[in-house]
Amino acid sequence: MRILIFLALGFSVFGFTSCDLNQYTQFDMDFNSSITIQQSSGLNLPFNLFTPDMTTNSSATFGTNNTNKELIQEITLTSMLLDITAPGDRDFDFLKELHIYIQADGLSEIEIASKTNVPADVDQLQLDVNSNDLKEYIKKDNFNLRIETITDELLDDDVNIDVKSVFFVDAEILGV
Repeated sequence: MRILIFLALGFSVFGFTSCDLNQYTQFDMDFNSSITIQQSSGLNLPFNLFTPDMTTNSSATFGTNNTNKELIQEITLTSMLLDITAPGDRDFDFLKELHIYIQADGLSEIEIASKTNVPADVDQLQLDVNSNDLKEYIKKDNFNLRIETITDELLDDDVNIDVKSVFFVDAEILGV
């Protein structure tokens, strides 16, 4: 009787561990770019800025993380930080609001982050990110960002801003 119980228990454990369970990998992809807001002469008028094309190197990054484009389940933006790099004494007080959109070849543009009611006296601005699945954009070789801003203050100088983005990738592992 003990042998039957042992065998039944052994087959149960084997059955649970040999099921076709997908194994997943999760990792972050960081992208950085820069924009310049030109000194202005108008207020409360929306204007657009574009980042240069950002090369994703997604195939290499996916391979390093033991996956590939076909096994990506979801990619979401988890963080977007704007950081003023010049002039050194500038803060984001000149901004009333901003919206950031992602574009890639063959895909429609979608909003991925924004900030309304920009806080005073900050030279770094953490944006509110949307929960869109961005896997089709990041799987492309390149993408770019369009930044729509509305200022509520005149700018005497150009303002240089670094855009730091972190995307979370959820994917199946190769060979499972």
